[in-house]
Amino acid sequence: MEVPTKSLQVLNVPLERDSFLRSLIRELSGTLQDVVGNEEAAGFLSVVGQAMGDQIDGLYKDAIGVERLSRDQVRDVLEDLKRRIRGNFKVVEESESRIVFENDRCPFGDKVAGRPSLCMMTSNVFGTIAAANLGYAAVDIEEAIAEGAPRCRVIIHLAASNDHIDRARVRVYYGD
Repeated sequence: MEVPTKSLQVLNVPLERDSFLRSLIRELSGTLQDVVGNEEAAGFLSVVGQAMGDQIDGLYKDAIGVERLSRDQVRDVLEDLKRRIRGNFKVVEESESRIVFENDRCPFGDKVAGRPSLCMMTSNVFGTIAAANLGYAAVDIEEAIAEGAPRCRVIIHLAASNDHIDRARVRVYYGD
């Protein structure tokens, strides 16, 4: 005689779409890092990030009803998109030549730990949107939760003449 079992739907299995997809991305990025190294994995993810940046830029332009975002709209869009994907990015400093964002919660959650290549998603999405609308952006991920920091600190330089940019650490993006 078969013993009755609980319905699988009522079992406490911590599995749902969001956590599944974040785990999937973590494993994919980890496999890339292990097979080709951090730098090459970041390169692969930067291609994905650029495509995502192009898509997100189009979504916001369509929703706002403009062909090009203003500087203030770029800032607000970058903050809003991270909020929508459960990042906690806030503008902490702003000048004519740069915008500085900080967060204490990564959209990838705890799945980002040890996966610095995933930071290329932020770099490329931010850089692609800023450059597409403002002509130029250099993105510096100064601190990253993925590398064990308590927060992320992302600086978007908006002027190519910024002499104080650490050229070894930034990614430069150009628009039309």
